[in-house]
Parts: sequence; structure tokens; C-alpha cells
Amino acid sequence: MKIFGFPWTIRTRLSLLYAGAFFAASVALIAFIYLFLGQVIDQQFMIRTAPGSPPLEATADEMDQGRRIIDVMIRRARVDTLQTMLIVSGIIAAIMTVIAGAIGWLVAGQALQPLRDITATARRVADRSLHERIALAGPNDEIKNLADTLDEMLERLDRSFDSQRRFVANASHELRTPLTIARTLIEVALLDEKADDKIKQLGTTLLAVNKRHEKLTDGLLTLASSEQRAADFHPVDLGEVAGHAVADLQPLADRVGIALETDFRSGIVMGDAFLLERLVQNLIENGIQYNAPEDGWVRARTRTDAGTVELVVENTGPAIPAYEVPGLFEPFRRLAATDRLAGAARGATVRGAGLGLSIVRSVAHAHGGEVQAIARAGGGLVVRVRLPVVADDASP
Repeated sequence: MKIFGFPWTIRTRLSLLYAGAFFAASVALIAFIYLFLGQVIDQQFMIRTAPGSPPLEATADEMDQGRRIIDVMIRRARVDTLQTMLIVSGIIAAIMTVIAGAIGWLVAGQALQPLRDITATARRVADRSLHERIALAGPNDEIKNLADTLDEMLERLDRSFDSQRRFVANASHELRTPLTIARTLIEVALLDEKADDKIKQLGTTLLAVNKRHEKLTDGLLTLASSEQRAADFHPVDLGEVAGHAVADLQPLADRVGIALETDFRSGIVMGDAFLLERLVQNLIENGIQYNAPEDGWVRARTRTDAGTVELVVENTGPAIPAYEVPGLFEPFRRLAATDRLAGAARGATVRGAGLGLSIVRSVAHAHGGEVQAIARAGGGLVVRVRLPVVADDASP
């Protein structure tokens, strides 16, 4: 919102408050001067007839006529004087009100400068890291107390996020290692020629469960990592990252009979290549899994438009009610119609834990972007991810 071209900020409101207060005081002062000056004029020009007989050479009628003429002249002079005073005072009051507003603008800007410094620092901390502090210098007033309180809050948040990062790193090792060992032992047991069919069937079931646990663990760790908004983002070509993700998923699409169509164009964003690749991989993998049993397809494309890089993933699949679409981005939420999973009868895919779209949303938000999903009329989804584009002078 803008008023006469100025943003409706605290500085603008304070300037208008200063100017309004000065204008109100000027009007009150002009009204007082007007009344006082009128009284003074009436007293100074009052005609008093001296006692005694009129001069012989002037008759009574001539004296009355002279008094009337003088009264008219006095009233006209009084009105002209007061009007001139009002006009001059009004012009001076208007000019001084504008000057008061300008002075108020400068004074308010100087007084609010520490708040702007606090806001700028808070934005840098939110976009980069929590290691920076405001460290406001100056008198121990309300603004400095606010800055010190924010510094204490940032210190606690920094320690909390460091603890979370250490936990994720440790959990990544402690959770993945036993699952990897278990998978290796199961695969070795299945290679034993002495194992009967029941043992092999049990081993196959355990291997599928182990793979699902690995996928769940990997998804949870990725979700935790993406919510930390890493400070070491670099320029990344989203089209190139998407191309690598599609190359890894092409064998899966061929195996389940899903046509995978892509059109990736260069678009530079500031982010983490691993997380962005995981975002694309989750969208396309979901599109492959939750697809039509026959003649299904997945289309993925990227383009740059209006300062954003847009990734669009569209697929055929089961019909999805519009009211269910927002819930798909919540953790551990899956489509109710899982029986229409592409290739389910062929056992080509491992059922997920319902974290795919949650990771997509978390990664997009960590990169300052947004995600939108729309149910297709013929079944399936259209998911759009928009990320802010990097300036032209940046290069991956």
C-alpha cells in the first residue's frame, strides 16, 4: 500500500503524525491570533465623541454622516486586515507543515535506522546461516534490548540446529549400516544352493521388507536434511540435475511399461544438487508408481519464466478427488487406490512409505520455492515446482 507514492510504513506514519500535529497547532494559533487581533482593532479604532457642543460650523446631520463614513471605513479596514492575516498565516502554516513533514521524515528515518539494521540482519540469517549476530551498538534503550533479545534467540537456534545436524549425520550412519549388513546377509543366504524353497521365499520376503526399511530411513533422513536450509547452496542447473535423475529412473519406467517423456531446459537455481535431484527423482518415481496399468506415461519438463525456474511433472493414473490432493504432501500419506499401482502385479517396484511428496515440498521450501499439485481430469496428477532463478552473473 502506498500513499502519494510513499510506502505505508512506520516512517511514513510518523512523518504524517508530525506534520498533522504541527498543522493542528498552527490552526489553533491562527484562530487565537484572529480573535485577539479583532479585539485589538475594535479597541484601537473605536470612535468616541468628545462631550460638549458641536462646532458651530458643523450641523448635527453633517456630524452623523461623518461618523457613518468613518464607521464604514473602519469596518472595511478591519475585515481587510483580518482576511490578509488569515491568508498569509494559512500560506505560512501550509509551508511550515510541509517542512515539518520533511523534518519528521528525516528524524523518523534516523530513529528507525537500527530497526532496519535488525531486519536486514534477520533476513541474512534466515537466508544463509544462523552464525551471524546483530550486535547492535548504542545506548541501552528499547531497540538495543530488542536486538540483544534476538541475538540470544539466534544463539539458541544455532545450537539447536547444530545439534540436529549432528543427529542427522550420526543417525545416517547408525541406521543405514545395520540395514545394509542385513540386506547383504539375506542376499548371501539366498545364494546358498542348499536352501529349500521355504527359506528362499522367507529370504525374499525379508529382503523386500529390508528394502522398504532402507527406503523409509533414507526418506526420513532426507526430509530432516532438507528442512535445515543448508547455508552452502551453490548455483545448480535444474535441467541438468533432472536429466541425471531421469537417467536413473529410465530402467524402472521401461520395466513397468511406462513411457517417460522429458523436455529439460537449462535453468540456474541456488541450491543443493543432491536435494534437488532427490526432488525430481521423487516426483518422477511417484509418477511411475502411481500410474495407469496400461498405456501409462510420465512427462517432465523444465523452463525459465518470470524470474523462476519451473519443473512440471505430469502423469496418467488413478482419478484423484480434488480434496485429497493437499493431503498427499503430508508425511506417510498415500493414495487410497494403491491397487492401481503400475506394475504391481509384476512386482517391479517397492511400495513407498508415503514420504515422497513430503520431501518434495520440504526441499522446495528450503530453496525458497513452492509446490502446487492439480488433479488431472483423466486421472493422475500435474505437479509444478517453482524455484527462484539465480542472477545472470552466477554460473554453476
